[in-house]
Amino acid sequence: MLRERFTQAMKDAMKAKDAQTLSAVRMIMAELKKRDIDARPKGQMDGIPEAEIGSMLQGMVKQRRESVALYRQGGREELAAQEEAEIAVIMSFLPKQLTEEETKAAVAQAVADTGAASVKDMGKVMAVLKDKYTGQMDFSSVGPLVKAALNG
Repeated sequence: MLRERFTQAMKDAMKAKDAQTLSAVRMIMAELKKRDIDARPKGQMDGIPEAEIGSMLQGMVKQRRESVALYRQGGREELAAQEEAEIAVIMSFLPKQLTEEETKAAVAQAVADTGAASVKDMGKVMAVLKDKYTGQMDFSSVGPLVKAALNG
């Protein structure tokens, strides 16, 4: 389970005196705690489910990638490097990411499975992909691939 992995990673970072990793893991745990608290009124007293934790991590990676781009535009390379280090720590908790070829094959399979014929069916295809591949692909880059498959 991811929760145990976060705790273990925090302990390992403390023992290794790895301040950067420790900071990133604490940031992940703080976000998880916030989401667990937000889920309580919805009846999720044990915290958010594992799949939602994966989505949370994906979102954190996306935020940091956007920050890296902005820092680079502003000439703040040291801040961009710090964000990239956080991305590496967050990514270590996610399942192996699909390669570009594997992503294209997954998109083609999802289009075939749903019988999608036009861009109007893009939502169906994306839903199938999210069900099967959450945490394994960057959905911000998948959208254009799905659109191309449906137009092409």
